[in-house]
Amino acid sequence: MNPYYLDYSEYLARLFPGRKMQKLTVNARFTCPNRDGSKGRGGCIYCNNEAFNPSFADSTLPVEEQLEKGKQFFGFKYPDMRYLAYFQAYTNTYGRSIDELVELYRRALAVDKVDGVIIGTRPDCIDAALLDRLAELNGNDSRIIVEYGAESAHNSTLQLINRGHSWEDTVNAVKMTAERNIETGVHLILGLPGETCEMMLETIDLLNELPVSTVKFHQMQVVEGTELARRYRNGDSNFTIFEVDDYIDLCAKIISRLRKDIAIERFTSQSPASMLIAPKWGIKNHVFVDRLKKRLRNSGK
Repeated sequence: MNPYYLDYSEYLARLFPGRKMQKLTVNARFTCPNRDGSKGRGGCIYCNNEAFNPSFADSTLPVEEQLEKGKQFFGFKYPDMRYLAYFQAYTNTYGRSIDELVELYRRALAVDKVDGVIIGTRPDCIDAALLDRLAELNGNDSRIIVEYGAESAHNSTLQLINRGHSWEDTVNAVKMTAERNIETGVHLILGLPGETCEMMLETIDLLNELPVSTVKFHQMQVVEGTELARRYRNGDSNFTIFEVDDYIDLCAKIISRLRKDIAIERFTSQSPASMLIAPKWGIKNHVFVDRLKKRLRNSGK
């Protein structure tokens, strides 16, 4: 057991007793309301989805085939592995009818060894009617998990990054989801334009007030093909490019502040080297976590 915080593997072990779980990313060709003109154009200023889609998440293939390819990728080494279908790319509750969405998730759950669905979405793209239908799918043998891209609790930041929703939207969505006993996660980015470290810690304080089960963090990355990349090259310094040690210090402060029953899925993300402009740390996630734990151990926290 991790003595410093509740890690994601322990959380999954509690949620799926006796099963070893692996997420399989699928791309079901969704879009976002700040891309298609509903709320804006161009998407979030930092976003290029090609930076985090694995090769087996081929949007030209049916969801079932994507999942089978993912199972082949992991199953060769781990034949007893069970899986979570992770609808990750863009906003996976947007632009389709409730019936179409539910049928898509049902198809994923029908794939052999898939025991749950993780739905990545925005807090302004969910409603009570869809959540009621998701609650019907949710059970001990087929879990539904909803992850909301909140990014920050500061509305001034959300406006700067062209997010198109508010923190109040996140609060409302998380509460509605948790009320239906659906596992609820939140995603946050550290180092967004205009944010100080104290503002980032204020987001943690506000997150603690919500009925969330998990949180994902990652450092602000400048990726090719984004508005943020254009600004970076033009000398815009209104966002934080962390050095590794500074980011470790921030993560240590977050751990000391975060509610202990919230599982931390990750602290970092690494875009492909061919797309990443900054920061270029050159370390694997497990190495970062080892260094963070050493920092916590040395500080006695």
